[in-house]
Amino acid sequence: MRAKKFLLTTLLGGVAALLPLGLIIILFRWIIVLIEKYLNPLVLLLKPESKISTIIIYAILVVGIILIFFLIGLFIRTRFGNWLARHIENVYLIKIPGYKTARDIVRQFFGRKRTTFSEVVFVDIYGNDALLTGFVTDTNGEYITVFVPTAPNPTSGFVFHVPRNKVYKSNTQFDVTVKSIISCGAGSSTIFANKMKEPYSVTNPWPEKDDNAGMQNKAEPDLI
Repeated sequence: MRAKKFLLTTLLGGVAALLPLGLIIILFRWIIVLIEKYLNPLVLLLKPESKISTIIIYAILVVGIILIFFLIGLFIRTRFGNWLARHIENVYLIKIPGYKTARDIVRQFFGRKRTTFSEVVFVDIYGNDALLTGFVTDTNGEYITVFVPTAPNPTSGFVFHVPRNKVYKSNTQFDVTVKSIISCGAGSSTIFANKMKEPYSVTNPWPEKDDNAGMQNKAEPDLI
């Protein structure tokens, strides 16, 4: 048994040591294949005479794409460019399902703090102490509207309207939580370490309203 355990732990240790490097290699390979797939038609039009000239053409095209992104960003920094980008987003892009969620996540990763997700929370949806990670999107009296993302794709998920006593706040940064979701729960210890002991009804009290007295004490999911 000891020999079996030694072999297993040693094997897992080797895998754990080499897996990050392997994932990086796979990622770079995927990027290279993607670039070659979409730029190959342009390269063939230029008819390179050797392997070196082919590599040079690919490098020039990649630099050109990066330059285009830079120029677009430079244009958006101008008053007219900013207005045009907002106009296109508000009139056309915002109508695409899932665009707003994806936009907020991207803005968080790039350091833009404005988001509809105000707080990271745990929610006891089913009343059995099984907690789900979510983000507060709105408050409705004694109910909290929480977006619970799916893993590993946090741009889709469910919207629940949960009583405050079923919600537990976590003082964890948004990007840390999103990375944990993308990693299928890896790093959840950080989120739990910042979890408040008292429910949302105690840490963020809200006066009860008579018009909410008849509401059911259940979470109502909406699939998005």
